Amino acid sequence: MRDLARRSLCVGTLLALAGCSLAPDYVKPTAGPMPDAFKGAEAPEGWTVATPKDDAARGPWWSVYSDPTLNHLEDELNANNPDLAVALARLDASRAFLEQLGAAQEPQAGISASPTNNRQSDHRPLRGSNQPNEYDTRTLGFSAGYELDLWGRIRNEVAAGKAQTQAAEADLASARLSLQAKLADLYIELRGYDVQAKIVQDSLKAFGEGQQITQNRMDGGVSSGLDVARANAQLADAQAQATQLHVQRTLTEHAIAVLVGESPSTFSLPTQETALSLPKIPLGVPSELLERRPDIAAAERRTFAANAGIGVARAAFYPDISLSAALGFQDVGHGSLLTAANQFWSLGPLASLNLFDGGLRRGREAEAKAEFAAASAQYRQVVLHAFQQVEDNLTLLQDLGREGDQEGAAADAAKQSQTLATNRYNEGVVSYLEVVTAQTAALQAERTEQLVRTRQLQASVDLIRALGGGWDGDMSLSHADNDANRNLAARKVP
Repeated sequence: MRDLARRSLCVGTLLALAGCSLAPDYVKPTAGPMPDAFKGAEAPEGWTVATPKDDAARGPWWSVYSDPTLNHLEDELNANNPDLAVALARLDASRAFLEQLGAAQEPQAGISASPTNNRQSDHRPLRGSNQPNEYDTRTLGFSAGYELDLWGRIRNEVAAGKAQTQAAEADLASARLSLQAKLADLYIELRGYDVQAKIVQDSLKAFGEGQQITQNRMDGGVSSGLDVARANAQLADAQAQATQLHVQRTLTEHAIAVLVGESPSTFSLPTQETALSLPKIPLGVPSELLERRPDIAAAERRTFAANAGIGVARAAFYPDISLSAALGFQDVGHGSLLTAANQFWSLGPLASLNLFDGGLRRGREAEAKAEFAAASAQYRQVVLHAFQQVEDNLTLLQDLGREGDQEGAAADAAKQSQTLATNRYNEGVVSYLEVVTAQTAALQAERTEQLVRTRQLQASVDLIRALGGGWDGDMSLSHADNDANRNLAARKVP
């Protein structure tokens, strides 16, 4: 009974030690006090303490622009983009590595068989005179082992691996969101070129008519050749602008083709002269939207992994203890192998501890602590950068909205000036220089107004990206994400 009590006490002590961990208690780093509202919001709303939620719904957010072509392109990107395939492959590798780490928590077992023919040296030291020169050996064995994770080294390695896998999942979500936003930016830019091209083409028509009028007036002796030269120069300059817009649109179209996984040589988008509408933007954005940013989640998970790494480094100061067992049969090739006389076995624990390493383990512990400090600082930096992006794009949306209205007023005034100058020229009151000046100013004002509207639309896309994708939890992208992952996996080379 005393022996049983001692054994029970030993087993209980080992089980209790197996539940300990030398990693510090994890405390999620903070980025400082949270403000009550975004500085750039016109209608501030309350904040809550931010906690990254990279698994929250991000929605097919591009649908707020109500453009079927953009919707189709985003679906193609989710299914065919090579960069997303790379991110998915890295996630698969991280998951496979986590599975390898988890295997160390389970017992290991194996079986071996070794039928050999052997010839020993005639001059082997301590060789007996009656030993044969050549003999057979047959060995059949089974072995098993299990490491007692008393100090939590393996558990911390698994915890760190799990956190790194979660960070890889967030990296995939971040890459997808970034590429989706880049595609939307390029598409908005392309549609802006279409609208500007329409403005230039309308101006070309007016300039052509003006050039013909001045030519007729010169032929009739009413105008001078100077007016014709001015009209010709104006027409040629507008034609050059049209050519430049065509080049810019083509290059943008090529960039879109690469994003959706198609060859620029075979990809094309039809011209669409109607500008996209700016979606309604809730400027008072609560902090829950920031919680959904996948890059914040990835940074937090890597901080947790670094904290677990401290526990791994500290475990090296304590002995490794494992249990091992071996059972088998061995003979020299005579008779039946599986007999009691040929049986061998061993059973017992194994403990090892490095007594002196010249400061190696202490250096590794210091390195792990430094990595945790760096990961914590990186997390804070990511959060602060996220706030900056939101504030930047809120400011851009508001200021570009006002600038767009101002440019619209300028364009209307320039058009009126153009009409008045043309009428005064036809009446012979002014020279054609005044007409050219008014028409050039009107064209520039219209193009500038459209450029500002394009930048405002792009700022709305960048704001959605800064908020982690989508403003409304009802715009769920969970099914779309899963479909995209399956499509990417299907395209991978086996």
